[in-house]
Amino acid sequence: MTDKEILLNLYITQLIMVVLAIILSLFLFDSLQDVLSLFKWQPYYIFVIGGGCAIVIILLELLLEKVFPKRWLDDGGINERVFRNRSVLHIFILAAVIAFSEELLFRGVLQTHFGLVPASILFAIIHFRYLSKIVLFIVVVSLSFFLGLLYHWTGNLLVPIFVHFTIDFVLGCILRFRNQKNQV
Repeated sequence: MTDKEILLNLYITQLIMVVLAIILSLFLFDSLQDVLSLFKWQPYYIFVIGGGCAIVIILLELLLEKVFPKRWLDDGGINERVFRNRSVLHIFILAAVIAFSEELLFRGVLQTHFGLVPASILFAIIHFRYLSKIVLFIVVVSLSFFLGLLYHWTGNLLVPIFVHFTIDFVLGCILRFRNQKNQV
């Protein structure tokens, strides 16, 4: 697949998740107000708690890169191909789309109605390219449960969305700038 095809598939996958979340919401929530109540503007929880959690997770991911051999953390080069030639604005948009669509479906709809464990397991499964890499899979499963716990503790879907966005944005920018540095 070309980088362009990978990017297109990523956007299509995110669109499918949003559509699936909307369809499931029609059956699982009593009203639009119930769905909207998942989103609360609580800057302290979103930016201080969420931002702090995101920073810790990013630092842990960077530490893993130092501790484990590169081949243990290689997802087949997909993440690098998604982010390496994107502008910072495009990485911002990608991170926002991914965080919103995945958290809406997995935390907002599935976790709200079926619980933390099923939602977190499904989240890990959709990241199937990590299934053959035990370290990556453990990271994704751990992150999934952590995002679910954040949602459970705060009762606010904006918190895991912000954490997910921040992780993807920062790590996406790191991939981009590493690629730029390696080309010089």
